[in-house]
Amino acid sequence: MNDREPSGIPSVDQLTGDTAIFEADRGEARSISSADRMREAILSGEFAPGERLNEVHLSRALGVSRTPTRAALHALAAEGLVDYERNRGFTVRAFPMQAVLDAYEIRASLEGLACRFAAERGLDAEHREIMEQALRDGDAILAHATLDEADLIAYRAMNVAFHDAILAAGRNRMLAEAVRMTLNMPGSTHRHIVSFTHRDVRRRHDDHHRLYELIDAGHGWRAELLMREHVIGLAGAGRVRAPA
Repeated sequence: MNDREPSGIPSVDQLTGDTAIFEADRGEARSISSADRMREAILSGEFAPGERLNEVHLSRALGVSRTPTRAALHALAAEGLVDYERNRGFTVRAFPMQAVLDAYEIRASLEGLACRFAAERGLDAEHREIMEQALRDGDAILAHATLDEADLIAYRAMNVAFHDAILAAGRNRMLAEAVRMTLNMPGSTHRHIVSFTHRDVRRRHDDHHRLYELIDAGHGWRAELLMREHVIGLAGAGRVRAPA
């Protein structure tokens, strides 16, 4: 645990981005925006489990006052991502490894069901285009002989877009909320890339292509089984590690 200025929020420019759309006195909107950015940093593993979140440093990085920053931290505490103790403040919650593994199991079942729903209900033009664009983006990344940090960032964005499109195509709010709960844990989210070797990325992206083909063809049960294998495979062979 430490009190360092958070590396997960490296600059005001990176974090504030679209916050200019909010008026200066719209504290609630700013709190939501700040919570989104802090949540992303936590789920991406930029903050270590048990790390203290300094309100002053966070406020400076987010470009907002301490009031919306504190409100955002309380929102994340309500979600279970951070803990709060009197006279100690907020710290990133540490999850036991078994909880992370359980989250993968649950997520695999739920995302598999989302695939079946999407296949049975049919892809609309919007979700089909999102998935096809994600596949093209992944193919472009894999065209590189070696993968670097920029490729990792691009792959993470592509992966999130692809899985989110399937979830949205399932058209079931209860299922979507249940999946979000499993993703709201460092280590089990699809923002967390377990291994980024060319071989592993190729294998996972081949799964994406097959998932799209099965869903588009209406093969719900086969898509469900493949998604379960796709997700649970990440937790196999001791490859899932607690986020550092």
